[in-house]
Amino acid sequence: MVELTIDNQRVRVKKGTTILEAADKFNITIPTLCHHENLTPLGSCRLCTVEVIVNGISKLTTACTFPVEQGIEVRTTSQKALEARRLAAELLLAKCPTSAKIKSLAQEIGVAKPRIKVREEDCILCELCVRTCREIVGRQALKFINQGLNQRVEPRIDFLPDMCIGCGSCAYVCPTGAIKMEDKDGTRVVYARNWEKDFKLKKCKVCGNYWAPEEQLEYIRGKLNLPPDFFDVCPNCR
Repeated sequence: MVELTIDNQRVRVKKGTTILEAADKFNITIPTLCHHENLTPLGSCRLCTVEVIVNGISKLTTACTFPVEQGIEVRTTSQKALEARRLAAELLLAKCPTSAKIKSLAQEIGVAKPRIKVREEDCILCELCVRTCREIVGRQALKFINQGLNQRVEPRIDFLPDMCIGCGSCAYVCPTGAIKMEDKDGTRVVYARNWEKDFKLKKCKVCGNYWAPEEQLEYIRGKLNLPPDFFDVCPNCR
């Protein structure tokens, strides 16, 4: 176990626990946008920035990526931490001013509107979609393209259509609605601003309802070595 102080509260947690997890365990709220408990932490949104005192030295870090250490002091509401969060919220709001999620978080942090030029985009490059596709679904249909050194390329999320099975997990986790999914007339459409792919939905042989993309079901069937007719009937009729 590791002992540390969070907002003047002495706590003990398991080694390897992140500051965000430790704070949550003791009902200390730290805002976040790009974090998901089942995914590798990234800290890209910077909204969970906290101040950490280690051996008398203060530094700012993202709570979701920083493992607790013996004897450290964490300040979640210090002036330094709050200013860093407000700056992060302002940058996100300037990039995606129409996102309800970002507007709500920004208001909670104390940012009503950005002081910098509004870009009116929808993707904040949090990589939740990329990590979900890779770590939970087991595919790599989405890929983060970084700017890199000596390259005049804007960071972006690229879509690899041949790898996509239409599960829609990316749309579920996207905090800004940059990725969307619609089911209609036996077809599922998964799309974003710069890409789109249609998927034929499987029709249940019992009730006649369409219930999941055929590509997704075939992927699962092959992965688990299930019989060819295993998904001919939907879960409700099974």
